[in-house]
Amino acid sequence: MRTRPLKVALLGCGVVGSEVARIMTTHADDLAARIGAPVELAGVAVRRPSKVREGIDPALITTDATALVKRGDIDVVVEVIGGIEPARTLITTAFEHGASVVSANKALLAQDGAALHAVAEANSKDLYYEAAVAGAIPLIRPLRESLAGDKVNRVLGIVNGTTNFILDKMDSTGAGYQEALDEATALGYAEADPTADVEGFDAAAKAAILAGIAFHTRVRLDDVYREGMTEVTAADFASAKEMGCTIKLLAICERAGDGASVTARVHPAMIPLTHPLASVRGAYNAVFVESDASGQLMFYGPGAGGSPTASAVLGDLVAVCRNRLSGATGPGESAYAALPVSPMGDVVTRYHISLDVADKPGVLAQVATVFAEHGVSIDTVRQQGRQDGVGEASLVVVTHRASDAALVGTVEALRKLDTVRGVASIMRVEGE
Repeated sequence: MRTRPLKVALLGCGVVGSEVARIMTTHADDLAARIGAPVELAGVAVRRPSKVREGIDPALITTDATALVKRGDIDVVVEVIGGIEPARTLITTAFEHGASVVSANKALLAQDGAALHAVAEANSKDLYYEAAVAGAIPLIRPLRESLAGDKVNRVLGIVNGTTNFILDKMDSTGAGYQEALDEATALGYAEADPTADVEGFDAAAKAAILAGIAFHTRVRLDDVYREGMTEVTAADFASAKEMGCTIKLLAICERAGDGASVTARVHPAMIPLTHPLASVRGAYNAVFVESDASGQLMFYGPGAGGSPTASAVLGDLVAVCRNRLSGATGPGESAYAALPVSPMGDVVTRYHISLDVADKPGVLAQVATVFAEHGVSIDTVRQQGRQDGVGEASLVVVTHRASDAALVGTVEALRKLDTVRGVASIMRVEGE
């Protein structure tokens, strides 16, 4: 074993960063044995140096992250500060000054992953980011390496623990959205401002990363269709149960039918209770991968939190340090396919539409005519009178597969009917 240690700079020492530092210290001997050389925490960049950080030598703490990554003797920079800047500049500077990088920064990678990979390649350095997508779940490496000889056709998954906790509570207890969100906040699953989670921004960034790797195509955050889950109601869950389904916020990345383009989207959807993702409870994540040769694979586990995320970071750290010792680099960006990203309107799936309508003869015929005029075939229809309104009824329509553009046109036309009081809910049906 080489005796000179590999030096690691840590950018950020919050929930994840402090756990990375703890594991590096407590598992130092094991890490050294697995890597072939000791690893040494050479510096920790933070914003609040006065904060007590148990187990970390105060002499390692600095507020000058730029100076730390420019030192020249740093072998690996671990970036867990998040956000776009200063993370982007610090990572680029690290590459230019001889360090490889391990990052958990999903937002930055979804926005500027291609540019960061280019700088890493130009400087013959590694960029690893297993922790950016699903916490402790090994997913990036299997897609980049284990399935490198296969053709991935679809990636379907729950990649945000906060939203899955909320939806699971609504499903299992009958709670409303706000009640479930309040519980998630009290338990620490939801941030004080949960917008990034519940509006799908977090999942959309992860979908962009997954789609890019799975399909060997550059997919940016702006390419991902995003729809939040704040409008999901207890009534939606009741309808889902009548169909033998539940509701999950899903990230869906798939090849088009002819394989000539890809789509990436995040939105709430009904999935059958028989689908493996339907049984994913609480704050757990799970990703279902479909490919030509291996068929269907599912990756499941804790998708957030200090320890799970730090586990993924340390796994990358070991891989990068091994590469450093051997003088090699691991897989870089693979975007050779350069497939176009199709708009949401081209996506084909099934739909569950709930309408508030006048309770009188001929309404169903009018509604059916609108669907037919837009080329959307109806699978089932369920109508019942409403107890809270005289002369009103609820009409639930489940369609066969149709394009999203056709569905949008259908809904716009339905809203113009005098007999339609309102469109209460639109939910896609996936996983069948």
